[in-house]
Amino acid sequence: MTNTGAGEIIYGLRKKIQEIQSDLRQIDEPVSDMPEMIESTNLLRSNEYLSATNQKKTELLFAYEQYSKSLEELLESVFDIQKDLKEILKEQSSLISTKKSTKPKAKPKKK
Repeated sequence: MTNTGAGEIIYGLRKKIQEIQSDLRQIDEPVSDMPEMIESTNLLRSNEYLSATNQKKTELLFAYEQYSKSLEELLESVFDIQKDLKEILKEQSSLISTKKSTKPKAKPKKK
């Protein structure tokens, strides 16, 4: 993942997660047995429900995995930037202190 567009990737993954969660909520009502149907038909309907929810949950897990990897990469970039900024600050601090120490001191005036 490149640093440019990382926010877009994370936003896209977050939207995908929300869509899958919405799909799962729509499916997530278990089918009730209908007494007038034979047992095998009720089992088939139950199996279809379980397959659909299992598929959506698998998609959701995969989307969360991608999302967390993207966040980890983004966080790693932030830590790299933080480290670089600390190094720059150290260099600037050392430059400031060397400028102060090399500055000639004013001689006292004679009376």
